[in-house]
Amino acid sequence: MRPPLEIVKELYAKLTAGDAGGALALMSDDIEWITMMDYRVDGRGPQAVLKGMLMPAMQEWSPYSLTPHEFICDGDKVVSVGTFNGTNRATGKYVEVDYSHIWEVKDGKIVRHRQFIDTGKIEPARHAG
Repeated sequence: MRPPLEIVKELYAKLTAGDAGGALALMSDDIEWITMMDYRVDGRGPQAVLKGMLMPAMQEWSPYSLTPHEFICDGDKVVSVGTFNGTNRATGKYVEVDYSHIWEVKDGKIVRHRQFIDTGKIEPARHAG
């Protein structure tokens, strides 16, 4: 079985390449996705993540990227610390902000994701003026 760190790194690579299907394939059928931004992932599972997080993020930010700079591993948990940057499609404003993600992997699939990000730095880019 592949180590959790390898699976999480692959997820970031898939997202960076725009391979949403490949990213979703790394998730368990009942993945729990917790986000601090106002995207709503209702329920569990890869399709809920696609509908509530990935599609809205792709529609709102172009381009955007998640760039992990550091990984901390403890058993089935992987913490990534990195930078989100993107341009809001509606306002044209660019934002760069640090994030932390906590990933849990079981049986080779991601079962839980928790996001920590400074939404106060993101909100101004979402509003004109």
